[in-house]
Amino acid sequence: MPFSEEPLLHPGAVIERLEASCRRVATPCAGGQMTWRSWGSGPLLVLLHGGHGSWLHWIRSIPAFAATRTVLVPDLPGLGDSSDFTGDVPDGIAAIVASGLEQLIVERTPFDLVGFSFGALVAGYVAARLGPQVRSLTLAGPGALGLARPRIELLGWTPDLPPDQLRAIHRTNLLRLMIAHPENLDALALEIQQRNTLRSRVRSRKVANTDALARVLRSCPPKRLNVIWGELDAVAYPHIEERERFIRSLCPGATFHVVPGAGHWVAYEAARQFNSLLAQYLESSPESR
Repeated sequence: MPFSEEPLLHPGAVIERLEASCRRVATPCAGGQMTWRSWGSGPLLVLLHGGHGSWLHWIRSIPAFAATRTVLVPDLPGLGDSSDFTGDVPDGIAAIVASGLEQLIVERTPFDLVGFSFGALVAGYVAARLGPQVRSLTLAGPGALGLARPRIELLGWTPDLPPDQLRAIHRTNLLRLMIAHPENLDALALEIQQRNTLRSRVRSRKVANTDALARVLRSCPPKRLNVIWGELDAVAYPHIEERERFIRSLCPGATFHVVPGAGHWVAYEAARQFNSLLAQYLESSPESR
């Protein structure tokens, strides 16, 4: 069944209400600013969104964790409300994120780090930079493992298209890449997709075909690694087991879960299952309570 905690609210109202409750801060980003939003209080949880995305990729996880934790979510450089970025991807982006965290987190307080898709790649590089300060690293739908990936053709678009045509294109692209089941693609997902893609200036898909994440995990294995995939993730299906074996070869102690029936954007399509798994990971992390 689709996740629906706010069935009576317009998608824009859902977004605006959550944003109105955040604390907004900025750190330097390539001559401009990187935008961060935070909610709640308690142990720190940092969420990094996917490519062509923004903090909105985590719209169904933020409320679930803000009740007991400080949830800190940036717009990555060149995406969302953050300033443009033209340096190395992913290492240059990770350097900006890590520097921002060093400014925002007092006394090198340990924190849990979660990354989705392209954000998983960035999270791996951030974890390598910050070392023991990263209590646990959780990767959702990671790419850049150097493994074969299906070619996914997305429809092109321009912002001046008629609204109905534009929404139809975004719907098609969401179903090809992000969401497995049409009944789980609701008006909120379409609104998020449209907002995110309009503000995307970093082209991250090409780095997903490299082995950049595998290399950093091999050279700097995190203290605790968790990995979550949707069973029907368009960029991994039907080779999830191959990916599990590969990640365990890099980090033998990794925890690995597959969410039945979910697609690539597992934290949205299967929010309850994803949030439950993540909560279990966080509770089992050293010093997390």
